[in-house]
Amino acid sequence: MATSNSGIDRRIRKSKKTLKDSLIALMKSKDFREITITDIVELADLNRGTFYKHYQYKEELLEEVMEDVIADLIISYREPYKHVDVFTINELSVSVIKIFEHVANFADIYTLVLKSNALPTLHDRICEELKKLPLEDLEDYRPNPKINKELASSYQAYAILGMIIEWVNTDFKYSAEYMAEQLLEIITNKPVNAVYKISKTCKAGPQE
Repeated sequence: MATSNSGIDRRIRKSKKTLKDSLIALMKSKDFREITITDIVELADLNRGTFYKHYQYKEELLEEVMEDVIADLIISYREPYKHVDVFTINELSVSVIKIFEHVANFADIYTLVLKSNALPTLHDRICEELKKLPLEDLEDYRPNPKINKELASSYQAYAILGMIIEWVNTDFKYSAEYMAEQLLEIITNKPVNAVYKISKTCKAGPQE
């Protein structure tokens, strides 16, 4: 019986994934409002009955796509401190930074979100999760009372999101591992009392 149930579960997961993949593929060329359930099932090579076994409306399918992304984002963000009681930035290794692997796994969706603004709701939710997770999960044992935690969390969230945006805009020019390496280098090598030389182009000002 267990084997039979697992077989049914696999078929359900496969059907749902095929429907989700079809919806994302269609959204690359059509506005969501213009996409019909017929469009989705025809591209998925499934019948309408299969769609209605799992979803009542196409909006429910889209919502599940977004929930999948958010759930995986949370798991990937928490990976570095999943099995520890104390989280030390300077002891991080590249292998535990999974957020870029997450983005790579959902590359089509992130491309839609960041290049076409096709999923503004998902964009907002990604931002909110990146801001919320460190506030909920991490307690600073040596806090600086001058720093506003919410603003610091926003700063970090948009820094990570900025790296993701650049990666997507370059059509994933770099590997997920390289992006993780760069994030680790950035967060573990923050200059203290850094001194910068002003470039000549900056001193010259804009050209007439």
